[in-house]
Amino acid sequence: MNRDEKAAVIEEVAREIGAAEAIIAVDYRGISVKQSAELRGRLDGAGASFRVVKNRLSARAADRAGAESLKVLLEGPTALTFVRGDAAAAAKELAAFRREHGLLVFKGGTLDGDVLTAEDVEAISRLPARDVLYGQLVGVTASPLTGLVRGLAGLLSGLASQLGQIRDQGLVGGDEGGAEAPSGETPADEAPSGDTPAEEAPGDPVAEAATAESEEPAGAPAAEDGEASSEGVADNDS
Repeated sequence: MNRDEKAAVIEEVAREIGAAEAIIAVDYRGISVKQSAELRGRLDGAGASFRVVKNRLSARAADRAGAESLKVLLEGPTALTFVRGDAAAAAKELAAFRREHGLLVFKGGTLDGDVLTAEDVEAISRLPARDVLYGQLVGVTASPLTGLVRGLAGLLSGLASQLGQIRDQGLVGGDEGGAEAPSGETPADEAPSGDTPAEEAPGDPVAEAATAESEEPAGAPAAEDGEASSEGVADNDS
């Protein structure tokens, strides 16, 4: 590989380092070309790429990308997995390949710029995939809200039922003093507005006299007639 080719490799690896959300370093000793192709295909489905580059070139690429923490992993045969998507999904594919073929050893890596140990990568490989975690988070978050909505719905339904029973029993509606007077009619015990009640009206002399005469005993006029008749008889006798 001439100088220009090395410079091109360094530039390309530096771009991949800068674009990756996570980088996983593995010891790839014993892997065949066929197995390497198989692993690349599996990692591509997880949004990652597998690349074997000389440590010296990878170190220069790390310097150019500002990822000096990656350089401590570049000892011995090292392959880098550049993860652009879900780090857990990529680590799972590497762990599955290791179980199937007895190859690959985690060396460590980086995640959002933080250094990962081999144990960290191993733990990440056991995590659920990102979409599964999202589903679990939504379920945990929605569960209390669902219970709250159901509880409020039950409370409102019970309140509406109680109010309906109170209404049906006649415990609400109308005035406290009794039934209301029909619309347009004046209660009998209330005088029309602006009028003076009959018992409080000032007396009328003519009316009172007429009333007094009409209230005289029924026998009074007959007595007067009788007196007049007897007087007439007396006069005739005289």
